[in-house]
Amino acid sequence: MSGSLVICGNVVLDILVRPVSDPLHWGATTLVDGIAQHLGGNAGSTSYTAAKLGTPVTILTLVGRDAAADCVLARLREAGVDTSLTEWSEAPTSTAVSLVNSDGERALLYHLGASGVPFRNIFALPPDARSFHLAAVFRMEHLRSMAPEVLRNARACGLATSADTQWDHHGEWLDVLAPSLPYIDLLFVNEDEERKLGGRQRLRSLCAGTIVVKLGAAGCLVCPAEGDEIAVPGFAVRVIDTTGAGDCFVGGFLAAMHRGWGLQDAARFANAVGALAVQQLGATEGVVSFENTIAWMNLRSKFP
Repeated sequence: MSGSLVICGNVVLDILVRPVSDPLHWGATTLVDGIAQHLGGNAGSTSYTAAKLGTPVTILTLVGRDAAADCVLARLREAGVDTSLTEWSEAPTSTAVSLVNSDGERALLYHLGASGVPFRNIFALPPDARSFHLAAVFRMEHLRSMAPEVLRNARACGLATSADTQWDHHGEWLDVLAPSLPYIDLLFVNEDEERKLGGRQRLRSLCAGTIVVKLGAAGCLVCPAEGDEIAVPGFAVRVIDTTGAGDCFVGGFLAAMHRGWGLQDAARFANAVGALAVQQLGATEGVVSFENTIAWMNLRSKFP
């Protein structure tokens, strides 16, 4: 398991409020059970998860010079993430307010902040880098145009590449993603993103790598570069908060692949990581060690 996983993308200070019922009453006070601050962001949650699972991780991200940055970086370091490639911006650290209802579904209020600022040294890679993951092609403004070059550079350095698209609020979808697809070995999308990108067959025609479709509680669908699609069912659990579940899934998948696991086993492990994540409030609070995740999976297989 030598070599590090480099993860590029956004880190966010998540402020989670739960439970929030619909509709909100403007001009009035609404009592809630809890308001808490957590590590979030696509790169933040994916990096924390992979590192917590024992993978050497280096994060390449942007933060502001503020208390929010101190909070999220400390959380990453607790998990063992190398934050030495973090770039500091005069813009504030990205912040999201997540309103979570009693079913675990959420509505996000997001301030882009430092995620809208260009990287100064986006091609910096540690000498032991083994793989490169772009955590949010659409979320960071600068990466929308730089992603193909960044991924091509990683490939040229001999790294395995992966990317998680996330939602495109500009609605440009395949116009932005298509130039990156030839340089991606492993592409993660959810069902809604897949549809917006033209469907699986369209993506397959443009991407020679493996495509993994995240299906939430239903698990995931693995579409290898060669061979049949593999449906991997999820785990039935009580959902508290879905914030960051997809990022934790990806972190679990990458951690398993880093250990040399095959696609189907990596997918089942990733489903378990995601299932553990949604049982706690906060994107990464439900993530446990590699050994404890395996133990949880084994228990579920004995007592479904």
